[in-house]
Amino acid sequence: MLRILSFLEDFGAELEDASDLFAPNPYLRMSLHLLQGHFDARTVTPTSLIAVSGVPYATANRRLKEMVEAGLIEQRPRTKTGKSFSMHPSETLLEQWMKLSGRIRRLSETHFGGKERGRDAEDYYYGGSYLAAQSIPPLKVLAEPLKAPGGIRVLVHGDPTFMVMDNLKRQFEQVIGNEIHQRAFSIDRLREEAMRNAERPVSRYDIIALDLPWVGGFAEQEILMPLDEAMDVARLDPADFHTAGWKAAHWGGRPYGVPAQTTPELFFYRRDLFAKAGLEPPATTDAVLTAAKALHDPARGRYGIAWNAARGTALGHTVLMTMADFGQPVLNLPEIAGGFDTDHLADRDYWPTIDTDAGLRAAEFLLELMNYSPPDILSMSWYERVRPYAAGKVAMAYGYTLLAPYFELDESSPAHDQTGYLAHPVGPGASAVAPVGGYVMGIPANLPSDRVRAAVEALMVFTSPEAQKLYVQNGSRTNPRYSVAADPEVRRASPIFEAVDAMSWRDELQFWPRPPVPEICDIIQICGEEFHDMLRGIIPPRDALCRSQKRAEALFEKSR
Repeated sequence: MLRILSFLEDFGAELEDASDLFAPNPYLRMSLHLLQGHFDARTVTPTSLIAVSGVPYATANRRLKEMVEAGLIEQRPRTKTGKSFSMHPSETLLEQWMKLSGRIRRLSETHFGGKERGRDAEDYYYGGSYLAAQSIPPLKVLAEPLKAPGGIRVLVHGDPTFMVMDNLKRQFEQVIGNEIHQRAFSIDRLREEAMRNAERPVSRYDIIALDLPWVGGFAEQEILMPLDEAMDVARLDPADFHTAGWKAAHWGGRPYGVPAQTTPELFFYRRDLFAKAGLEPPATTDAVLTAAKALHDPARGRYGIAWNAARGTALGHTVLMTMADFGQPVLNLPEIAGGFDTDHLADRDYWPTIDTDAGLRAAEFLLELMNYSPPDILSMSWYERVRPYAAGKVAMAYGYTLLAPYFELDESSPAHDQTGYLAHPVGPGASAVAPVGGYVMGIPANLPSDRVRAAVEALMVFTSPEAQKLYVQNGSRTNPRYSVAADPEVRRASPIFEAVDAMSWRDELQFWPRPPVPEICDIIQICGEEFHDMLRGIIPPRDALCRSQKRAEALFEKSR
């Protein structure tokens, strides 16, 4: 839309300069200025619109009033007196311009050619007009600025998606009509800060982000306010969220957060290297080992596979997800069609199940992966496993979708446009699973009541389809909503969205591999310590399983 706006501004100026008979079009000029200001997060006033109209003041003022009356422009009070306004494009104007931008682009490519002419022509004639109707419009400003003295204060994780949100701070401040103050921490420090904040008499934050597995613990400890106490949950359109991500935000049947990013851990593989070696995409753990062995070439600086193996939290996640690949949850969850039942976790009727036959197969699989991993694998965590993949130093990697920008947006990466996305390859008898990760955003339980309404409205904006599409357009590769995944512009941004959407419809997106119970962080830490000793060769697999099981059982007995 920005490219089309720039083109129309230049084209209009050329027409007006070509002949004195071509009079300025005040509607067009004011629309262009208004839209440009909206996308650049600049304040637009009635005076500035009249100034760019190109017609006398009285004429411009009449045309401006006509645009307001036609519902194309919204006015938002800038002062308490309500005598001065900022001007903003309405939802109607944004939708009209979004459709017009697509039509102008297609017309220009049809008449003048372009590198995407063939593809776009096919889209247009075989359903492009239908797809355009499904496009999500840009964010529109709130009719009234949020009343939150000192601004909206947000605590988030320091990952690429939330950093995109921070980069767009000016746009979001314009939308909500208030300042935004965002603090970002690593995953462990984020949890510590959220828990410290809960001990304060009054919350320092209006909104906090939390990792999905923390939901049960934060709910039990009353760190978060149940959303149904703060708002009408139906306003969020719950059916639009990926089922696994929305269900994972619940505890005891109540929602405690809104999915801000649903990022399953997938299996990344280099399509070009697989094709050259004559290998099929791996659907099983045995096939992973076969491919890793075939593509492992340390002498040339290339290794078979990268994964989370750093001691503690990182490896602990890998252990739980690898157990899931062999059909074993870390708790004795009831088996149901498509996975395991997580609807009754709040009843606390569960027990750790680590020392099992499936657990042993998972441990042995991890030991075998060591043979085809980089030499620094035991210190690799979230980012360290994807960076060498992006650099072409490893052929395969387990990684969250949020890390895909490392190679999707870097055209110099050997993995750019050469990456295939799969759910986790599985062991014998197990069903394919893409363990759901990501973050939800919730409202602290100790937030003063006079700030709750503003926090709710800001939360609605940050997690809206319009905001999620904006994150994607600015580099994010996470998405919690079906509507966003179906947007044609989002699908063109990355094949990862279509792949994840298909996994969701096949019921492969699951959060039972890391059930959000209060004890889960300690279980992850325990597994991350004991299995690290196993990978270092200090203890055998049986001992790692037995010690993890005993420590987890002791944890449960203590907590109950």
